[in-house]
Amino acid sequence: MGIHPTAIVDRTAEIASEAVIGPYCVIGPEVRIDAGTILEAQVHVHKWTIIGRDCRFSSFCSVGSDPQDLKYAGEPTWLRIGDRNVFREFVTLNRGTGGGGGTTIIGDECLFMAYSHAAHDSHMGNQIIMANAATLAGHVTVADCATVGAFSAVHQFCRVGPHAFIGGFSVITRDALPYVKTVGDRNQAKIYGINTVGLQRRGLPAKSIDELRQAYRILFRSQLNTGDALAKARERDWTAPEVAALFEFIESSERGFIR
Repeated sequence: MGIHPTAIVDRTAEIASEAVIGPYCVIGPEVRIDAGTILEAQVHVHKWTIIGRDCRFSSFCSVGSDPQDLKYAGEPTWLRIGDRNVFREFVTLNRGTGGGGGTTIIGDECLFMAYSHAAHDSHMGNQIIMANAATLAGHVTVADCATVGAFSAVHQFCRVGPHAFIGGFSVITRDALPYVKTVGDRNQAKIYGINTVGLQRRGLPAKSIDELRQAYRILFRSQLNTGDALAKARERDWTAPEVAALFEFIESSERGFIR
């Protein structure tokens, strides 16, 4: 077990023999760290945190700290992190709250750049990119392969759809559509077409991207209201599952979505 002699590890923590705990790290009670995970210098993993395999934490990360919610009263809540995630310097991750389900969840193969933040009860999928200082408020859901740009913030209870791209310095106060580029500050935020480059990099078939473009034109360039545009779009025989996912996301939105 690669635990540096200057590290402080609570006796109730469970650390896999193949994990590495660097100098001056602090590991709190009831923490579990799986094999292959590396904590560099001066990382603080707070209580009730579970970390999967092959993750890497750069210096000064704060992992699993108390939720920043005045309603939190010290009840046991959790942060669960999957496998093969990278957390750069000064990333902050909060546990859940009793009123929000009790758990903050991060999937697999995500990249958190320096100073990014995920607040209490956020649920994140796989292969998500959080750029420098990107911030999620409490109860935010981010789906697979989404990107949140540098210095952007997502409001409480908002959803960010799969393969969504949020441009830098944006403030998202409604749902951000899947497969779409969204940029802007609050009421000035707008959509700017399908995230074509991102979808190509993720290996989506050209036919799926083409159908998404066609659906986008009907939904947002036809001058129809949302209900009529959806009805018109559903008249076509789409083969790409991504188009069906876009329709479902729009129909299930509770906060409204950015157009």
